[in-house]
Amino acid sequence: MRKFAFIIHPVVADDVARKFKFTASWSDDWKERLVRWMPSLKVSRITGVLSEHAEVEGYFIACPLTSRQLLGGMSAKKATEKIIRAGRIAEKLGAEIVGLGALTSVVGDAGITIAEQLNIGVTTGNSYTVATALMASRLAAEKMGVDIADANVAIVGASGSIGQVCARLLSKEAGSITLVARNVERLQQLAQRIKEESGVVARVSSDVRASLAAADIVITVTSSIDFVVDPLVLKPGAIVCDVARPRDVSEEVARLRDDILIVDGGVVEVPGDVDFRFNFGFPPRMAYACMAETMILALEGKVGDFSLGREIRLDQVEEITRLAEKHGFKLAGFRTFERAVTDEKIAEIRSRAESRRKKAAIAGNS
Repeated sequence: MRKFAFIIHPVVADDVARKFKFTASWSDDWKERLVRWMPSLKVSRITGVLSEHAEVEGYFIACPLTSRQLLGGMSAKKATEKIIRAGRIAEKLGAEIVGLGALTSVVGDAGITIAEQLNIGVTTGNSYTVATALMASRLAAEKMGVDIADANVAIVGASGSIGQVCARLLSKEAGSITLVARNVERLQQLAQRIKEESGVVARVSSDVRASLAAADIVITVTSSIDFVVDPLVLKPGAIVCDVARPRDVSEEVARLRDDILIVDGGVVEVPGDVDFRFNFGFPPRMAYACMAETMILALEGKVGDFSLGREIRLDQVEEITRLAEKHGFKLAGFRTFERAVTDEKIAEIRSRAESRRKKAAIAGNS
């Protein structure tokens, strides 16, 4: 039986206290000092990943660094070295491919150096993350009565690897597309590439608030450790697909705006009676798409390097989508902050949005 591994890390300092309860009263700084010197370690064994064609098992490996540390709290070189040590544990456990979870996939050159230093395949899982984010956005638009062909789609974090390929693919079907990030020069390069590929002229902006205010559909996929979506500027009936981990959207958005649909991007149902032996907030058999990509590649026996670097190849998105269907992985319905969103709930959101749009139109005409 083939084996895989997936590297996880504490997203925020409070996650450290969940594992080490004696640190609950410590400051974030002290919690991060603790994990900085902790070694990487095996967290759990994963069993029951079973498709019609194969069965695999795997492991969660912890790289004990928080998001803040991975994004600049320590040097990229040291962070990369610690991730590599986690990968070596995967090798010793017999894994043939290892996935880089959350921000371990962002550090340095997005997995390339890590792959060079390991003797097993490495993937960031970004190709299937893109595929499932687009699936979720299209389905959400359909249920909210939004025609993508007439919609303004904003990609927040469009300069990143996931954001770029989401923009390139959606530009071919959206009414208009807005690329949003801090680095305007990189956005302009992406806009030129989109024009060459599809003839579409994309807007470029570093103003998140203004871009959100004009958007019908928002896909947000930054590497920020802070929330970036202001709930007060969103249109009634807007759809927000949050692909980022740590999240770009706070639960405050859901509390303040009951007329918008927020969906967690990249959540899939895993085939078989899978047991992760680790609680990351999902019901049984559900996982992030980046985790699922690693499982899919192991099931297929495709255990070389896959989604690496700052640019995701469109052919890899198409390939992993096909392999996911082959092995029985599928979008896990809609979830918001790890909670299921029913069709009835979506209908209520849509109704409130339509009511508020009508009131706004009447007020504007009076």
